[in-house]
Amino acid sequence: MKTVSLKLRIWRQAGPSSPGAFQDFDTGPLAAAMSFLEMLDGVNERLILAGQEPIAFDHDCREGICGTCGAVVDGQAHGRQAGTTLCQLSLRHFAAGSTVVVEPFRARAFPLIKDLVVDRSAFDAIIAEGGYVSVSSSAAPEANTLPVPPDRAEEALDAAQCIGCGACVAACPNASAMLFVGAKVSHLALLPQGDPERRRRVVAMVRQMDAQGFGPCGNEGLCERACPKGISIRHIARMNRELWRAAFLARD
Repeated sequence: MKTVSLKLRIWRQAGPSSPGAFQDFDTGPLAAAMSFLEMLDGVNERLILAGQEPIAFDHDCREGICGTCGAVVDGQAHGRQAGTTLCQLSLRHFAAGSTVVVEPFRARAFPLIKDLVVDRSAFDAIIAEGGYVSVSSSAAPEANTLPVPPDRAEEALDAAQCIGCGACVAACPNASAMLFVGAKVSHLALLPQGDPERRRRVVAMVRQMDAQGFGPCGNEGLCERACPKGISIRHIARMNRELWRAAFLARD
């Protein structure tokens, strides 16, 4: 079995107002097939057995679906492996004996809670501003009465892959959330089910994005590169078009 040993430099901070610093750990030999989070689990087991505080980090499904996990690994949100969440990151991608630096997502809108855990509820506030989708509660309509061109449906499904992990914000020098909001706006704007509220939705979500303290888009493209689901920056352009359309067609 192939093994790998790493030197970890992990950001430790007891709370939002406490001073933080990097703490070094030697992992010892680990199976190269282990995931990054399994490695952190192992480090935490040793800390607990030694009577020390374990490292706080977010995780849930560990299958790249829920968007809960997230940290900056060697300067990259979710690490350097493209199209991968932190929970999907494998130790086989690290050179034996290398030093790995692990930090929390850093953004004004994502205040630090503890160690690698940040508060990403700003995304929840934006989603809540998106509001509802009008759905008839009567008998189910005939599917063919709502035709959706295949390319439009595919584009909507691509946007719907966004898991809201926040890697786009962490990767952006301006800590912009426009890729996240663009994906959410596109997802519903491209489908007839989301059409009735599309103007109100885009205005409310962009307004809430600004209120949460996210920065403007600088067209760096780093968000697209960091996104584990490959969300395209085309959705930012669509969000801007939707916003302009809503402004021009506003009734008051």
